[in-house]
Amino acid sequence: MSQKILVAGSGKSGIAASRLILKTGNEVILYDSNDALNKDELLEQFKGEGTFSVLLGELKKEDIKDIDLCVISPGISLDAPFVSVLSDGDIPIWSEIQLAYHHAKGKLFAITGTNGKTTTTALTGEIMKAFYDQVFVVGNIGIPYTEEALKTTPDSVTVAEISSFQLETITDFKPEVSAILNITPDHLNRHKTMDCYIKIKESITKNQGNQEVCVLNYDDPVLREFGNSIKAKAVFFSSRVVLDEGYCLDGDMIIRNHNGERYELVSVKELKLLGRHNHENVMAAIAIAVEALVPMEVIKKAVCDFRAVEHRIEFVAEKSGVKYYNDSKGTNPDAAIQAVKAMPGSTILIAGGYDKNSEYDEWIRSFDGKVRYMVLLGQTREKIAECAARQGFTNVMYAEDMQEAVRVCASYANIGDYVLLSPACASWGMFKCYEERGDIFKECVRNL
Repeated sequence: MSQKILVAGSGKSGIAASRLILKTGNEVILYDSNDALNKDELLEQFKGEGTFSVLLGELKKEDIKDIDLCVISPGISLDAPFVSVLSDGDIPIWSEIQLAYHHAKGKLFAITGTNGKTTTTALTGEIMKAFYDQVFVVGNIGIPYTEEALKTTPDSVTVAEISSFQLETITDFKPEVSAILNITPDHLNRHKTMDCYIKIKESITKNQGNQEVCVLNYDDPVLREFGNSIKAKAVFFSSRVVLDEGYCLDGDMIIRNHNGERYELVSVKELKLLGRHNHENVMAAIAIAVEALVPMEVIKKAVCDFRAVEHRIEFVAEKSGVKYYNDSKGTNPDAAIQAVKAMPGSTILIAGGYDKNSEYDEWIRSFDGKVRYMVLLGQTREKIAECAARQGFTNVMYAEDMQEAVRVCASYANIGDYVLLSPACASWGMFKCYEERGDIFKECVRNL
């Protein structure tokens, strides 16, 4: 029987979810609280695709009387006023990934964590593509899961990057293998407390049983403890401890210790990825691929061929003996710490942006003499500058836009230096997304 489904949010996720719902013979009401949107343009996008209508502005009780389900886009907080209207009306709320999972087939491998998700998801996808015939790489990486769900088959493999926002409203979402790479403070403007944020990240395992696997970072004390409480089989990786069982770094060699046997997998010197955090991402991807029964020779070749994803410690260019790196995806202090650590030498840093209620002290301390100057942009620049001063770092300059920031860096850089965009903040306010911020940075570098 056909259902009437309210899709909340008219962005990329909402559009993809609406199309899936229409293709499965159900009715869509696309809702957005922004009453300034062009209703006719939205209707035109779905002309001839099924029973589709648009609702803008305030959601009222009478608007939901025939609604069977709401699918909410990840960018919308559950504190939004219309959500309480749905709750009062006992309307179930699904995330976009829950809707996709409901319709998808084949095996699902899902990756979450504060940092490293995109790199690990992209790498895992490349490994899977080298062995399986039909592979989909979806989720927070840029392609909505709902866009690909109906293309999946019983023999296909889906690798999904999953954010905390997407996990808030799952019901029976259950990957064959899940992975939680790390948990550090982020999005506390939405999740309010660290405890709440941790619980949401850990919920990726909530429907897994003893037939499923969860890959966890042994070096994260929260995840190490969590591995003792889950129903799924826990598989650990570590870049700091040689594990009796699991994947770890022993000198420059990534190894697997399993059932008393030691297996040398790949040397980090063979990788094209910089930094210890990326070695952890590689170990997580290998662990997922092994559970997916991909042969080790296939895994090793894919890992050694893999280059950094766009906007994550991405080499841009060398200008006048100075190397420029784009880490626009470093949208929180912990991610930015990893990027600074990955730079091989003296660094000039571009940072700042939208305030997600982050603290910056640990990030500033991680400079440890490597960062010579910091050029700050955006809403957080005074907050970061004050924090830097408390930590004794005073080589701080302001810029009004990215072009000015890049020019300032170029003028202060010496031959052999590195210029790094790693903002430790979200892009909103100055840019529509981190991709736009990174693209503008790269354009400014190339125009030097």
